[in-house]
Amino acid sequence: MALTLVAAACGGSTGGEGPTLTPSETTTVTTAPPPDSFAGTTPAPEFPDGLEWLNVERPLSLAELRGKLVLLDFWTYGCVNCIHIIPDLERLEDQYAEELVVIGVHSAKFANEGETENIRDVIVRYGLEHPVVNDRDFAVWRQWGANAWPTVVLIDPAGNIVGGHSGEGIYPVFQPVIDSLVEEFDGRGMIDRNPIDLSIEVAPGTVLSFPGKVLADPVGGRLFIADTNHHRIVVADLETGEVIDVAGSGGRGFEDGGFESASFDQPQGMALGDDGSTLFVADLGNHAVRAVDLVSRSVATLAGNGQQATTYPPRPGVAPDVELSSPWDVLVDGNLLYVAMAGSHQLWTIDLDGARFDPFAGSGREGVAGGPRLSAELAQPSGLAIDASGRVYFADSESSSIRWADPGSGGGVGLLAGSPRGLFDFGLVDGAGPDARFQHPLGVVHVDGRLFVADTYNSAIRVIDLATGEVTTLAGGEQGWSDGPEPKFSEPGGISYAAGGLFVADTNNHVIRRVDAVTGETKTIVLYGIERFPNSGGDAGPDQVRVAALGAGPGPATISLDLSLPDGYKLNDIAPLTIEWSADGGVAEFTDGPILSVVEPALPLVIPVMLSAGTGTIRAEATVYYCIEETSELCLVHQVILEIPLTVADGGASVIPVQYRIPDPVG
Repeated sequence: MALTLVAAACGGSTGGEGPTLTPSETTTVTTAPPPDSFAGTTPAPEFPDGLEWLNVERPLSLAELRGKLVLLDFWTYGCVNCIHIIPDLERLEDQYAEELVVIGVHSAKFANEGETENIRDVIVRYGLEHPVVNDRDFAVWRQWGANAWPTVVLIDPAGNIVGGHSGEGIYPVFQPVIDSLVEEFDGRGMIDRNPIDLSIEVAPGTVLSFPGKVLADPVGGRLFIADTNHHRIVVADLETGEVIDVAGSGGRGFEDGGFESASFDQPQGMALGDDGSTLFVADLGNHAVRAVDLVSRSVATLAGNGQQATTYPPRPGVAPDVELSSPWDVLVDGNLLYVAMAGSHQLWTIDLDGARFDPFAGSGREGVAGGPRLSAELAQPSGLAIDASGRVYFADSESSSIRWADPGSGGGVGLLAGSPRGLFDFGLVDGAGPDARFQHPLGVVHVDGRLFVADTYNSAIRVIDLATGEVTTLAGGEQGWSDGPEPKFSEPGGISYAAGGLFVADTNNHVIRRVDAVTGETKTIVLYGIERFPNSGGDAGPDQVRVAALGAGPGPATISLDLSLPDGYKLNDIAPLTIEWSADGGVAEFTDGPILSVVEPALPLVIPVMLSAGTGTIRAEATVYYCIEETSELCLVHQVILEIPLTVADGGASVIPVQYRIPDPVG
């Protein structure tokens, strides 16, 4: 029996892309093992030398992985089909935790995707916990003759090729094969269940984590932020940056309910209803559209069931029963809610009065062909905007272009700016209409006859004059981080507008930036006050540290908290350091009250207490905002619970020394 490599992924009918590369002369992905076995007979080629590896401390070889089943996942991080198979990979990894090793082979489509630091970011963003190799020059891709993203290939414990599959839906393809091979090689005594050494990439503890989209509300004075990897929506004051509410528990999930208990899974685009009290959210990872009631502080599901649509393209129907596929952005126009359905390469609409959900543009076939709306080809639309005439503009990310779709029965789809030639023509080029080039743009907003574009992989903010089609670069163009007249961004994914300013979700920098819409002058918004919300801790929650037992004498005393920061960091000069003190056993009463909240405090902190004889535990729950010294607006938040066992007896000291150093956020 054998798996067969099939071409049904990026570039095919299921929405894929990929250059056709010639297989090596010595390697094939189809084999002819005995009919009662999935075991291969052709040795798998070894990884080439000189490749960069992530999630491990050193390069791996297939030779050292003998005894393990090895699953090679050929992917590129901008491809939505590659994102779709991550849950299947995780399911296989969980089911065969001791027998299977997944190795991601990242063979980049876009130039920006080939940078190791960007791959590192996306590994953290999607929570990948298996080794990943940067195959930027397609060396491994060519060895295996891959021709589409994603392609998955299985190697048996003897190091021989079993076969492969291109496209989504990999779990039902590989699970029975893996199951059979585990049983067969276990019977031969050839399964190695020893774990491999991993060094998992981790993200710093920033206030936001990979914010994907942002929405400015000038009427209500609010700024809505899709805090994507904290799986929540943050609401801040538009002028001051003070956090005024948080929707979502901070844990990944699919639960309706109050703000503290409801959950999202990598939320992206947002749209505010005409009444200003309902926020619609494209809940990407849950394949759903959620409705956030800003008055009652509750979350409900408008459409979707938490799972990717089982048919391609999804079938129309009445919400919430209709199934969706990776909704990336939403847009309100009266009683219609437009949805950028990146997973099926379409735009859809929800009738907010009747809850009817129907395709608006795109056949489901990935491509660049225009024409009548429902027969046109789109390529992973990920950002939406609309003008006064009702024309919808969308960032067509995989074709690296900005396109439009007209409403009405005779409406069509056309190209506004970017290459008309296909999915592999991209760059950073200003010019008119089809002469301009973008690189995987994800965000777009309409302002007074212009479109502003978050040109994501170019790390730039671009402008399109709708009257002339002329494209110019307003800000950015070099990846990095800096404010001022020559700013740098890192894969900005969302953009909105209010009062002369563009609000940009600078995704890989974990911040929101304000860009002057005329000059391009940029300033990072410092968010503060999020510690006041019970759902502010994200998935990890605060550190819990129990210090060594201490002694002190009864009567007036002080706690001297020596709080130190990692090298190269300083306390935030806007957001307060907040500590809530408590004690059990009746050993301490806090003279100045149980809560300390102060901006730029002197260190070490001196906390006056009145001590009573006995034994108990003092508890300090601290939230510390701190920033990189050289880029002070790029700030992080750290939460810690310190437990201090204390014995109070005659003859003890009057000063209780406590030391705590915040861990280096980059390990």
